[in-house]
Amino acid sequence: MTTPLFNALNGQQTNPMSQLVTEARRLKQTMQNPRAEVERLLQTGQMSQQKFNELSQIAQQIVGSGAFK
Repeated sequence: MTTPLFNALNGQQTNPMSQLVTEARRLKQTMQNPRAEVERLLQTGQMSQQKFNELSQIAQQIVGSGAFK
């Protein structure tokens, strides 16, 4: 599964954390219902439960760091 977020992280021309925050903000603006999208990815097998758990932990760390304030 490739998304602009993952594509941006692969290049790493600048600070990866900065890129992640920028892409996450862009994704937040464009995605109407994130919960429904995640459920769709899980149901269709495009994302495994293990990958979801891994990304969920990363997201919690980012939110906890205050990166979106």
